[in-house]
Amino acid sequence: MSKNNCVVSLSGGMDSSTLLLRALTEYKFVTGISFDYGQKHRVELDRAQSLVNYLSDKGIIVNYRQIRLDGLTDLLNSALVTGGKDVPEGHYENENMKETVVPNRNKMFASITQAVALSVANRTEKDCDIALGIHAGDHAIYPDCRQEFRDADDAAFRMGNWDAERVGYFTPYLKTDKLGILKDGLGLCGELLLDFDEVYKRTNTSYKPYPSGNSDYKSASSVERIEAFIDLGRKDPVQYEDETGPVDWEVAKSSVMKVLTDNQTAATISED
Repeated sequence: MSKNNCVVSLSGGMDSSTLLLRALTEYKFVTGISFDYGQKHRVELDRAQSLVNYLSDKGIIVNYRQIRLDGLTDLLNSALVTGGKDVPEGHYENENMKETVVPNRNKMFASITQAVALSVANRTEKDCDIALGIHAGDHAIYPDCRQEFRDADDAAFRMGNWDAERVGYFTPYLKTDKLGILKDGLGLCGELLLDFDEVYKRTNTSYKPYPSGNSDYKSASSVERIEAFIDLGRKDPVQYEDETGPVDWEVAKSSVMKVLTDNQTAATISED
């Protein structure tokens, strides 16, 4: 039997969009919240709304809100926000990817998500879970993705709120990598009678999208996404682009395969 309430932290990316589908199969009432903090890749918010609209057209209802935090934009020091440094290219393992850290981002998001979940629980008098797309591939460069941070944050939430025991967590991908998440998405699309390509073209993973809204294929987030689609053996339905304009999937795929090969070669040399 389905559980009652769930609040999904929906970035508009591949992982959280899959998480939304998973939550829709396991909960009766699902709320989705996204955050506008002045990110350069704001297209992710448009994609999240587009996915919610697509689900609604299929008779699947999500109570969706976008929370504006964009007043912080010029106060935050990160390559991911408008006015920050250029977003670096390459693989997440490279040291320069620390430029993509947004100070205290997950703490800000967690506080609001906890407040919404507790409010839903108190209003309905039914427990409410917070759904998070955290997975085995979460990166060491992001301190607020580490388990000790999440444990401390949860302890503070429970210390600071009455009835916090009504709020739980739904983290189905803790032991799953990006490929595993994508495989789950494929199965969920079948279960919910959704078109896989229609769902995933309504997601954004690129930290350096073009003004057209098309994704780049060189920033770390894009490299990781494309790698998952390569491993799945499917074409990514989002449109990729470079300085020459829109490019075919094979161009993006070949570029990422070279990055992965170069990274593996460098790792081998380092071990020797």
